[in-house]
Amino acid sequence: MDALTLFGLLAVIAMLIFYALEDRSTWFILAFAGACALASIYGFLQGAWPFGVVEAIWAGVAVWRWRGKTLRAEAPR
Repeated sequence: MDALTLFGLLAVIAMLIFYALEDRSTWFILAFAGACALASIYGFLQGAWPFGVVEAIWAGVAVWRWRGKTLRAEAPR
């Protein structure tokens, strides 16, 4: 297994773990976004640009979800 494949594997494993833990803390949503960004980088480096684009979109969606949950948690009730 070369270094690029290992990088992609670790990024996808991190995505899986952080996705499973999202209900525990909003920080896991942000960590999921970071893992998606890493998977996007892997996709572009590997030459699978559609994968890179989709993962970049997922990273953006996760950041948007994290921001929304963070703002709702800080809002006065």
